[in-house]
Amino acid sequence: MHTTASDGRHTPSDLVDRAFAAGIRIMSVTDHDTLAGFAPAVAAATRKGMTVVPGIEITSIHGGKDVHVLAYFVSDETPGLTDLLANQRRLRLERAMEIADRLATLGAPIDADALVAEATAPGGKSLARPQIAQALISAGHVATVAEAFDTYLAEDGPAYVPHRGASPAQVVEIVTRGGGVASIAHPGYRQRDEIIPEIVDAGLTALEVFHSSHDEALTDHYLRLARRYDVCVTGGSDYHGEGTRRSEFFGIVHLPQEHFDTLLQRTGRSLQPALD
Repeated sequence: MHTTASDGRHTPSDLVDRAFAAGIRIMSVTDHDTLAGFAPAVAAATRKGMTVVPGIEITSIHGGKDVHVLAYFVSDETPGLTDLLANQRRLRLERAMEIADRLATLGAPIDADALVAEATAPGGKSLARPQIAQALISAGHVATVAEAFDTYLAEDGPAYVPHRGASPAQVVEIVTRGGGVASIAHPGYRQRDEIIPEIVDAGLTALEVFHSSHDEALTDHYLRLARRYDVCVTGGSDYHGEGTRRSEFFGIVHLPQEHFDTLLQRTGRSLQPALD
């Protein structure tokens, strides 16, 4: 789940309130390339007797395309993670400026200075295309986020700029070397199964089998792959807020208890540190 620390629509405390109302008692905030939403989520959840597993969704690059790595049980003290995230944010900012330049050339200029100010402020957001889409709306060039992506920002769009950054294997190595759990996010969304063996060799802990973009056939497929590669299973709704894509799966798509128990057992993890 995502908060306003990256591209979610709800603050960490609001997300916790919504999760509690939906019947969720164990959750994770996995903002893009930042842990800024974790501490306020824990503070709000503790008051309700809920557990928040520390998490983050890290953007890695393979063949010029995004591969998202979910990292659980990590912190600012995880060796190498702070430097990795700082570099990710720098590259995101550079990418956003390149996109802004392309938009200006296309006759759809945006307030790039405002994006930079928001991203570089203390505790600033991790800058991604959804924020650029909002800037396009504010400038009057499009009416919706979907239109912004369809017209300009999608991977085949005229303003798209590919990500640059660490490889999936590099991200997995940093996460697992620091004692964290590394899982490939929504593998069925892009269906690049051919890269999984290489990432498994780097120490991959799990595959995200249960996801709001996975139908029953994809879920079964990735359950079989998890067994084949002897890795654990993670899952979640990937909720970004009311009115966003697949928001109807909030509180419905989740990680079944037996897989969560297996993940904790195999990784020697306890939930208690999330509440400290």
